[in-house]
Amino acid sequence: MFKPGIWSGALLGAVLTAGVAVAAGPADYEIVDGGIPKALTAQPGNAENGREVAINRKLGNCLACHAVTKLSDQPYHGEIGPPLDGAATRWSEAELRLIVVNSKKVFEGTMMPGFHTTEGLNRVAEKFEGKTILSAQDVEDVVAFLMTLNEE
Repeated sequence: MFKPGIWSGALLGAVLTAGVAVAAGPADYEIVDGGIPKALTAQPGNAENGREVAINRKLGNCLACHAVTKLSDQPYHGEIGPPLDGAATRWSEAELRLIVVNSKKVFEGTMMPGFHTTEGLNRVAEKFEGKTILSAQDVEDVVAFLMTLNEE
């Protein structure tokens, strides 16, 4: 079992600073029943694009913390977060959207960054203030990819 401490802060810093790609401020959304039921964009998510965002160390970098069998062609799967296999059977699309947008609204004390939020952040470099890690379309694409992970 992982226990937060100095290493969690160091890892989070590495995850957040590994890439420099940032998007404009967060899209407006409403949380309903523990999720964000309405897509953040008019364009539907693209699972293949979401896969690319998930493995991109300058964007989602999901593998820094999570193992994903469907991404076994990629090296260095993390063990800090839960495996993402079966994510689509454990969470609804709306719940997955909220987890990606701002995981702290779902999991108290998580070290997972909010990928489409600017609230609750500490020590943000001036050039990144008011910007998100992922764009609204990136979020929709990652959610579409996560919805393909329906086997445990």
